[in-house]
Amino acid sequence: MASFFDRFRNLITKNAQQTAQEYNKAIYNWLGESIVWNPENDTTYINEGYRKNATVYSLVNIIAKAASSIPFQVYEKVNDNDYKRYKAMNSGTLDSSVMHKADYLKKKALVELYDTDLHKLLERPNPAQSYASWITELIAFGKLTGNRYIYGIAPETGNGAGKYKELYVMPSQLIEIVSGGIMQPVKEYQIEYNGQYKIPADQICHIKDFNPYFDGSGSHLYGQSPLRAGLRSMTTNNEAVQTGVKYLQNQTARGVLMSDEGDLNEMQAQQLKDKFRKNFQGSDNAGDVIITPKKLSWVNFGLNASDLSLIEQYNASIKDLCNIYNVPVTLLNNTESSTFNNVKEAKKALYQNCVIPELNKIADELNRWLAPKYGDKLCIEFDYSAIPELQEETEKVVDQMAKAWWLTPNEKRSAMSFGTDEENEILNEYYIPANLIPASGNDIDIEDPQPALQETEEKKNPISNIEVKESIETKDTYGDYPQSATNNAKRVKNWIDEHGRNEVDGMTSIGLARMNQLIDREKLSLKTLKRTFSFLSRTKGGGYNKINPDYRDTPWRDKGYVAFLGWGGQSMLTYAEKKLNQLDE
Repeated sequence: MASFFDRFRNLITKNAQQTAQEYNKAIYNWLGESIVWNPENDTTYINEGYRKNATVYSLVNIIAKAASSIPFQVYEKVNDNDYKRYKAMNSGTLDSSVMHKADYLKKKALVELYDTDLHKLLERPNPAQSYASWITELIAFGKLTGNRYIYGIAPETGNGAGKYKELYVMPSQLIEIVSGGIMQPVKEYQIEYNGQYKIPADQICHIKDFNPYFDGSGSHLYGQSPLRAGLRSMTTNNEAVQTGVKYLQNQTARGVLMSDEGDLNEMQAQQLKDKFRKNFQGSDNAGDVIITPKKLSWVNFGLNASDLSLIEQYNASIKDLCNIYNVPVTLLNNTESSTFNNVKEAKKALYQNCVIPELNKIADELNRWLAPKYGDKLCIEFDYSAIPELQEETEKVVDQMAKAWWLTPNEKRSAMSFGTDEENEILNEYYIPANLIPASGNDIDIEDPQPALQETEEKKNPISNIEVKESIETKDTYGDYPQSATNNAKRVKNWIDEHGRNEVDGMTSIGLARMNQLIDREKLSLKTLKRTFSFLSRTKGGGYNKINPDYRDTPWRDKGYVAFLGWGGQSMLTYAEKKLNQLDE
């Protein structure tokens, strides 16, 4: 049982799904504390659609299976503006170039997390389902009824209070919205199945499709099923198949051959039939001309399948249903256009026009309802770079990357999904072809017309040449960082000396090199200063500038905190930020 404090907190906390009272007064004619009736007959869409119609069954399964193969990731947001740009880019038409740009924005906006509670929940939403079966069920209900209901179950007490431990997809055709009146249009959800069961609104994530039907009774709170618009096409498809079945079951003789010169007795009729079969049936008589000595007439019994236009109506209804679900008809074994290239492009269109928009909608709602329970800055995103159909041929990508000298080797590795090599810092350098020169020509070597004179001057002033060389080498270096940054690095070094690298496991080889630079008070180049600022900013954004409470007594075991201190800590971050701002001015 929830405590009095929990009930009071739930009472005064505004549910994320509740709308403003002023808006409710404008939209609803009357809304009492009762069930909001759904004008859609979702049971019909399931029974007459998915369970009876082969086309609808195929379309829903194509979409759900394609979506279930795309992995999800959990990130921490560190730059909201870049995150918005990343989301906008992921919402359009995706190709390899767009995906590379989106990946670049993602690295600036998000930090990927591993093995969080949110990972564990989504990988096994409940004891009876894996992630793949769970997301398949969620998408299938949405494509059939226009509504998706996720039921989250969390412990009421203890350390995990409020954090969902199990997620279930509810049968959307059985869910009803219960209103609490004009002040609370969505009070709870009710399922009418083997009795009546009510669920508080904040425990249900309702993901609905757009519904333009507003009648003042709250019916717009339910999503509109795609099959609502395609109901006639689905009915036509069902009737075409049913009529074809009846035609095959009830087919009989094509017609009656009758004599116009008098009645034939039963024996004469049989002789005429046998003679006709013997002399005029078979492949040898195809297209032959029949001549009879008597005048005969023909009475047709009915229409054949082509006369009924069953095939044309059936094919037309299939195309309509494909258009409703944004699935290329080629993927339904349409032999008219099923070449290899057409199928490949059709699969790409399936992801771009149907699967990705569906997953984006689900991710947005999960980031509204689920992710905040596990951290204010956490978000769930799907990794579309894992879709084979959106990848270009390897040879083409390699050729593009080889010519892209403006990218570092690590950026090229990332673009080709090999990941960055953090062990070799040299892979973060730019490699410019030797045959390229700046437009200004400042770096063009011009032969000195007086080499002998120059050599003489160098011999006369060897000391001044050394001073010039030193001034060039130290032009963009900075060694006036605070002593506290050095002390932070020394603190990590002492931990490593005392406890060993196996226990102090928070520093990469690059991090150790940076730590030693700070300890030795080496001057840092501008490039190193920028990298130091970037690393410390990301680390602080992840909350690693503070000791994890679990490691309060053994801070050297906190990998994030060790890395933050090893790079100079907060004092180094403040210094680098100030110095870079001065350079920008």
